[in-house]
Amino acid sequence: MARTDGWEDLVGVTTDSDWGRRAACAQGHPDQLFVEGAAQNRAKAVCLGCPVRTECLAHALDSRIEFGVWGGMTERERRALLRRRPGVVSWGRLLQTARAEHDGHTD
Repeated sequence: MARTDGWEDLVGVTTDSDWGRRAACAQGHPDQLFVEGAAQNRAKAVCLGCPVRTECLAHALDSRIEFGVWGGMTERERRALLRRRPGVVSWGRLLQTARAEHDGHTD
């Protein structure tokens, strides 16, 4: 049975970009990100220092991926965010803009 959880996109199999190959979780087992309960906190911890966390989260939000931890957010957290911001057309663009603005600040 083919996976329908978006993992193929994460590791770059079906996407034109290579962000999935640079992900902190790319060397681990995919099932570590598709867990429930307290194990989700461990999965989210993998994302903390990931260099492509923003791309991963944007992909999950734009693609409406229903399962797993993506970009440091669980499926429940992503659903809540999507409900709070129904007018967002491109999460990729929004998150890249926010990251650029954040990176431009020198506190």
